[in-house]
Amino acid sequence: MNLLLPGIAAPFLLTFARVGTLIMLMPGFGENLVSARLRLAFALLVSLLLFPMVRPLLPAQDATPGAPGLIALLFGEILIGLVLGLTVRMVLAALQTAGIVISQQLGLSYAMTVDPTMGGQQAALGNFLTLLGITLILATDLHHLALDAIGRSYMILPPDGVPGMGEAAQLAVRAIGRGFTLAVQISAPFLAFALLFNLGLGVLSRLMPQLQVFFVAVPASILIGMLILLGALGLVMGVFLDDIGRYLADFLGR
Repeated sequence: MNLLLPGIAAPFLLTFARVGTLIMLMPGFGENLVSARLRLAFALLVSLLLFPMVRPLLPAQDATPGAPGLIALLFGEILIGLVLGLTVRMVLAALQTAGIVISQQLGLSYAMTVDPTMGGQQAALGNFLTLLGITLILATDLHHLALDAIGRSYMILPPDGVPGMGEAAQLAVRAIGRGFTLAVQISAPFLAFALLFNLGLGVLSRLMPQLQVFFVAVPASILIGMLILLGALGLVMGVFLDDIGRYLADFLGR
């Protein structure tokens, strides 16, 4: 199969537009620490595998470069890839959000490190939870569901032009809400601990006004918080994997 033929190059370009965008945002493969060339090669391979299935779904269009119909289809495929990829990223971002909340409750919000997945500086605990979550996604083969969802997306959102903005916005809002709900569930034990700990410190400062509460509270908060994190880490990651697994399974209609 010669992909340089005009009748094949245009459909393959449309396939790569959606698949490449999804691969660049896919958990595990779309991280900044993964080589861009490796991501590009993987996206080309997946596009080549899906091309025989996708080509019959593409509407007949003029394959001439610059044709209005072809440009509209290309824009629509990129937009669909962005919307679907970002919705998964929003659920994955729950770990970073939970890490920020936990850091604030334990007094570790000043501990910032470079985020190896998306770049920029984030809370150290958030980076730890994100890297652990990505590792567990790959270890439990949830990335297979993500790859299956890429092929399934053509059945749910066929390539017929620019998708409706209303459906895309609704999908994004649901993903954001799901991500924040998951972040609150993950950080709930630490929110309860911080509330009780601060109430106890308030009572202690009233009973012992001469006590330097700050010098006692910060080390104790970090120590107890780390012990809670150590004990609840398995449960926290189990909740995350279960939620993202159900999200991908709902998308696949399972």
